Amino acid sequence: MRALTFAGRGRLEWRDVADPVVTGSGEAVVRPLAVATCDLDIEIIRGRTPFEPPFVLGHECVAEVVLVGDGVRGVEPGARVVVPFQISCGACAACRAGRTGNCLSVPLMSTYGFGLGEQGTRWGGFLADLIHVPYADAMLIPVPAGLTATAAAGASDNLTDGFRAVAPHLAQRPAAPVLVVGGAGSGSIGLYAAAQAEALGSERVLYLDTDPARRAVAESYGVETLDHIPDRLDARFPITVDASGDIRGLSLALASLDRDGVCTSTAIYFDPAAQPRLPLLTLYTMNSTFITGRIHARRDAPALLDLLASGRFDPTPVTTRVVPFADATDALTAHDYTKLVFTP
Repeated sequence: MRALTFAGRGRLEWRDVADPVVTGSGEAVVRPLAVATCDLDIEIIRGRTPFEPPFVLGHECVAEVVLVGDGVRGVEPGARVVVPFQISCGACAACRAGRTGNCLSVPLMSTYGFGLGEQGTRWGGFLADLIHVPYADAMLIPVPAGLTATAAAGASDNLTDGFRAVAPHLAQRPAAPVLVVGGAGSGSIGLYAAAQAEALGSERVLYLDTDPARRAVAESYGVETLDHIPDRLDARFPITVDASGDIRGLSLALASLDRDGVCTSTAIYFDPAAQPRLPLLTLYTMNSTFITGRIHARRDAPALLDLLASGRFDPTPVTTRVVPFADATDALTAHDYTKLVFTP
């Protein structure tokens, strides 16, 4: 089969690789119906991550089940499913506790679409003709009826990342104001977080971004926007999100917390020479909570899919364009998108 491979900085190649097969009773093979870019993909292609090539790209998708092992009970051929980007067995202590991003049955950082390249952390990628799923019943999530594959593809990662940054905290503090500091570091995640906060009833959502196109998308959701990252804001927020990838953005998100506030950083700071300094005394005094780290995609994606199915939030305005698989190389290396969705 074909698989789109990251071969080095700025180099993408369609390569022939072996077809995946079902070798165990709990396994499945699925065929991608829609594959979305992750915000991380641009950084990978530019060679700015620690993930050494070569590896197959793509870790957000909706797929059709093609083959299942004898022991699979939760899905059958023909079903449309979201495939979380992290490998999880569903049976270990971490998975049973909901920490599916850190499954104990596989090495740390076992993922589709990238990986450290050590100890079996790479499981192929979704920009391929077929995908092997080792724990079908544990991993595969049925797509709600009426929800298109292109709308749901980001549930594997970015859509769910935006959801976890706001939804649990709005559930505890209904209608609370939300600040989202967006930017190129997490182009779609910040927009998803802001739009979902609006959909979930926040009385005020403020989205900061220097990019006019992303601000226009945020405004289409009814979100208030600001075109720069100021030194400070006149208001404090119980819920803040750093999706900027900019130390100034993270600093503002932390400094803008209200009492007992929660700041979630969805950005990744790769450069060891440019790590942010935390205002620990201020955070302590305000009794703040700071959350950073990879999501638990399998745990949280079903609630995100319920929100999509309800019709209260439509993620498609964030999608820059839908592109055929055949044009994926040119589209990805153009670096002129917030979110691409590829279809076979």
